[in-house]
Amino acid sequence: MKKNNHIDSDGNVQMVDISDKAVTRRKAIASGYISLSGIALDSIRGGNKKGDVLTVAQIAGIQAAKNTSTLIPLAHQLNIISVNINFKIKEDRVECISEITCDGKTGVEIEALCATQVSLLTIYDMCKYIDKSMVISEIKLVLKEGGKSGLYEAK
Repeated sequence: MKKNNHIDSDGNVQMVDISDKAVTRRKAIASGYISLSGIALDSIRGGNKKGDVLTVAQIAGIQAAKNTSTLIPLAHQLNIISVNINFKIKEDRVECISEITCDGKTGVEIEALCATQVSLLTIYDMCKYIDKSMVISEIKLVLKEGGKSGLYEAK
């Protein structure tokens, strides 16, 4: 039986055993975009009838990072120590950048990706009354630090 396989010798699905791994500082940054109309972008800058779009999206992203293990099967619960979600409003889209840090035995890549996706989905939800043609795209891991595999930076 291969170590760290999700299927045991009886064919049962199991979480990866991380009990022998060392606790280290781990960080991950993910990013993504939502393309939207000028009218929807203007509503984000102020005047959206549902409220402060980017603040609500930040809160949603923080909740998503904290609850990733309830959304993604076999993901471990992590003791997240920091979540930072920032937005950059561009000409025709909004960029979301999520940075997650924890001291743990496994990485926070999925938490960063989940936070980014949910933040962008929240923007979609709050602007869909204006623009139903919005497109969420380019969700990706930008950086990963810590753990056995060390540093990863997207090219």
